[in-house]
Amino acid sequence: MRYQQYRVFPTSETEAENRAICVAGIGDRKGFGCLTTNTIPNLDLAFEKTQCFPFYTYDEDGTNRRENITDWALEQFRGHYEDDTITKGDIFHYVYGLLHHPDYRERYQANLKRELPRIPFTPDTGSESSTGFWRFAKAGQRLSEIHVGYEDMPEYRLEFIETPDMPLDWCVEKMRFFKDKTQIVYNDFLTLAGIPPEALAYRLGNRSALEWIIDQYRVKEDKRSGIINDPNREDDPQYIVKLIQKVITVSLETVEIVAGLPGLGMKIAKGGSDEH
Repeated sequence: MRYQQYRVFPTSETEAENRAICVAGIGDRKGFGCLTTNTIPNLDLAFEKTQCFPFYTYDEDGTNRRENITDWALEQFRGHYEDDTITKGDIFHYVYGLLHHPDYRERYQANLKRELPRIPFTPDTGSESSTGFWRFAKAGQRLSEIHVGYEDMPEYRLEFIETPDMPLDWCVEKMRFFKDKTQIVYNDFLTLAGIPPEALAYRLGNRSALEWIIDQYRVKEDKRSGIINDPNREDDPQYIVKLIQKVITVSLETVEIVAGLPGLGMKIAKGGSDEH
C-alpha cells in the first residue's frame, strides 16, 4: 500500500530536497529506533510499523511544497527559548537529535512501545536560554546528513584477511560475525578484521547498523515467487565491502555525537514509564 507516501516523496525530484524522520510504530517489538531518509522506506525498515514525519509535504504531482511543521509549533519554540532566529528546519533537526538521546529513550521506553514520541523542551545548558536547543539542533542536523548520505562517507580502514590459495572473490552469499564481533566473515575468501567495538553501539531497533547490513545484504530466495534477491553488483564488485566500511564510519560518528549531547535533567522512572 502506498499510504501517505505520495504526499512525502511523490517524485524523484522531491527526494533531493525532502527528509523524513522514521520512527518505530505503535506495537513495535524490536525496540525504539529512528532514522532519517530521503526515499520511500519499508514499513518494517529496521524496526517495525515504521511511521514517517517528513519536513515537506506535496501534492501528488510534486507541486505545492509546504513545511510540515506548523506556525504554532514555531511560535512555541521561539517563545520558550526566547530566540526568534529558530526556523522550522531547526526544529526538525532538534527533534531528530532528541530522539537519539539515551536518557529520553530509557525514561520513556514503555511509552514508546504504545504511542508515538512526544517532544519535550530541553533544559537550558548555558548562559543563553536557547543554548540547549541549538546543541540538539546542530547534532540532529549532522546526524541527518550522515544517515542520509552514508554512501558518501569515507571508508573506515579495516584489515583484509584473505584465505591462502583461494581466487579473489568479492561476492557475498551470507556474511556472519565472529563471536567477539570484531571480525566479519565476508565469504570463504575474505574476512574483515579490526572492527571497533564502539561501532556496534549505534543501534537501529534491537540490532546495530552493522548487524542490519549483514542481515540484509545476503543472497536469498522469496519462497512464494522464487525470485532471487542478490545484493552483489556486477558494475561494482567491492560495493558491499565499501558499504560496510562506510557504515562503520557513520556508526562511530553517530556514537560520538550522541555522547556529546547535553543532559536532559531527567530522573529515570522505574520501569522506564512516565507521562510526557
